Amino acid sequence: MATETTEQTGDAQGTLGWWGRWREFFSLVRSEMKRVTWPTRREVYATTVVVILTSVFFGLYLFGVDLMFSAGVQWVLHRFSAGAV
Repeated sequence: MATETTEQTGDAQGTLGWWGRWREFFSLVRSEMKRVTWPTRREVYATTVVVILTSVFFGLYLFGVDLMFSAGVQWVLHRFSAGAV
């Protein structure tokens, strides 16, 4: 059975290694954020309107479907429970 050993430099040990990794992480985040293409105010407004309208449409659609199923279940219960009594 072979054992694998890893050598750690002085920078990778202790709090200096922890601090160095965080500095590198935030440095990479900063450089990546500079490459991001941010949407314009008009694009954000347009997509927000689309999301709101879509949500309202599907909310009303599901409300209608729920009413139909509820009426159907009530009809079935009323139709078949009257004969059982």
